[in-house]
Parts: sequence; C-alpha cells; structure tokens
Amino acid sequence: MRASFRLGRIAGVPVGVNWSVLVIFVLIAWLLSANQFPRSYPDRPGWAYLLAGLAAAVVFFVGLLAHEVSHAVVAKRNGLQVEGITLWLFGGVAELRGEPADPGAELRISGVGPLVSLLLGVFFGAIAVLLALAGQEGLLLGSVSWLAGINVLLAVFNILPAAPLDGGRLLRAAVWKATGDRARASVVAARAGWVLGVLLIGLGIWQFLAGYGVGGLWLALIGWFLIGAAGMEERQARLGSALTGVRVGEVMTPQPQTASAEMTVADFVDHYLFAYRHTALPLTEDGRPVGLVTLDRVRGVPADRRAATTLAEVACRADDLVLARPEEQLNDLLPRLGECSDGRALVVTGDQLVGIVSPSDISRAVQRSTLHPHPTR
Repeated sequence: MRASFRLGRIAGVPVGVNWSVLVIFVLIAWLLSANQFPRSYPDRPGWAYLLAGLAAAVVFFVGLLAHEVSHAVVAKRNGLQVEGITLWLFGGVAELRGEPADPGAELRISGVGPLVSLLLGVFFGAIAVLLALAGQEGLLLGSVSWLAGINVLLAVFNILPAAPLDGGRLLRAAVWKATGDRARASVVAARAGWVLGVLLIGLGIWQFLAGYGVGGLWLALIGWFLIGAAGMEERQARLGSALTGVRVGEVMTPQPQTASAEMTVADFVDHYLFAYRHTALPLTEDGRPVGLVTLDRVRGVPADRRAATTLAEVACRADDLVLARPEEQLNDLLPRLGECSDGRALVVTGDQLVGIVSPSDISRAVQRSTLHPHPTR
C-alpha cells in the first residue's frame, strides 16, 4: 500500500498516509458526532459533538500509528530493515524488508502491536474510571471511554489467528517452531486468514439483511480484504519456498540494453522498440541507473507528442526505482518487486547497473526450481 503523502519520520522510519485513510477517519468522526455522542449525551451543542468526534478520531489514529511504530522498532531490533509505515483504509502496515530469522523474532515483532493497543486501551480505561469517580459525565468521559473500548477491540481483533493479522503471524511463529518449516507455517496462517474472511463476509451479510445497517457491509468488506490478502500470502509463501537460496545475480538478465534519459519517445519507438525484445529499458547516466521506461509508459504518449517528449518525462523516476544487489536473496527482493508499478528491479554493484530482474526472470527461476531444487544457503 503506497503512501499518498509523507508525515515525516518516527524512530528513523518514514511514516505516510494513503488517501483512503480519509474514508475511515470521516466515518468514525461522523458515527461518533452524529450518532453515538448525541444519543449518549443529549442536549449538547452541535459543535461540541463535532469537536469530540474529530478529537476521538485523531487520537484513535495516533494509537494506530503507535501500534505500527512498535512493530517497526522491534523489527529493527531483530535485524530487519523497515521501508516505512503507511496508514490506510484498513488500518496500518509496517513495510518490512526480509523475513524474521527465527520463530522467536516473528513472535516478538508480531506480538508487540496488539500489546501496545491493549496497553492503550487500559490507559484510556483508567482515565475513564478516574473521570467517572471525579463526577465527570460529559463528552470527555464518552470520548475517553470509546478510545478505551476501540483499542481493546483492535488488540483482540488483531490477535485472531489468521494472516495477514498479527495473530496470523503469531500462528505462523507457532507452526514454524513446531515443524521447523517456515513455508508450511505461512501456508497454514494464510489458509486460516481465508477461513476468517469467509466467516466475516457471512456474518456481515447476515447483519445487513437483519437490519443492523452498514456495519454489516463494513464487516463483509473486511472479510473480502482478508481473503484477498490471505490468498496473496499463500502464493508468496509457495513462491518463496521454491526460490529459497536463489540469489538475484543468478536470475537477472545481465548487462541490459540501456538508453539516455534525453532520448525522445519518437527515437525510442523508431530505433529501440522493435530492435530489442525487452519491454523495459533502463535509463543510465555514466553507468548509473536514473530511470526505467516501459512499453506501457511509452504507449501513453500521444503520437503527435512523441518527438517533443523525452524518456525522462515518462520514465519511472530514480527515487522510485527498485534497486537490488547481485548477492541479495531473491526472496528478499520479491516483496519490493511486488510494490513496484513497473514490476522490475535494477541490479547494481556500487552505483553501476549490472542487470535487470523482470517477472519473466522470476517465472523462469520458479520453473527451474521445480526441475532442480536449489540448495538452501
């Protein structure tokens, strides 16, 4: 999930927000200010309900961010690189590079998030008790009580033993510890996620038909997301198992044809498009990759503008390139390759381009692994 804009860094990790987070933010603020708070605390001015709803929604997302930051901090302490944290429609995600070294690391990284949410729930619950003992019965008590309940609910939901939830990671750690097989553990957790997704869809549809409102549809939407994410995790687990021990340098296309960023799209179409079989062309400057142009990007330029448009204007920018090293494990590259809209990685030694990895390279590596399993390194 890509961030639409960045908020900065926390604990050295880039933090971003996807535009879709606005949907759930507005939904939470509206449900609180237009329904729950007026029903629980009548006869307050409208601006008070709105202010309380907005404040509660903001604090909720701060807590959600704390949940993800805890994952990132513990992951870094266990030797993993963290690409960033993104808040989006279904909560948040800490983008980790690589896999935990052992079940214990998986347990620590996965378990800390729900623990932070639970502690936040207890913290807000204690404040609510103190406010109640002090005779406070207004919107402040209602907001704090809601924050206590929602954080506890978030912790409980996240420890359900189904991928991609934190509980699915905990289940994977347990199966991994019991069997010694990380790939098998990943498949078990992913299938549990699929089952949970089906159950949530069924429950959500039943609630909607029973007249419980849009809450049932939201539950079904979460279930649909879990099914999709679990299916993707199972495919990645099987792919990762097939590619265990394979390094990037073994599957890359070495010394690919390159072009200058200053070349026009017209020159590319006339002299490169049909001369070479590849559909992606790295752009280099003194041997350094500065961009990547693909057939899909070129196709989007109207014919009458090709002579005046350079490849740099349509190429994937240098900051967005996925770079890898020849000695890097291919399994460590796959998650980053999946996040790249162009689906390719450029392989560098130092700052010099030495190869390119495309989906077809990955496919050939998988086919070879089925005929001759690669030894684990």
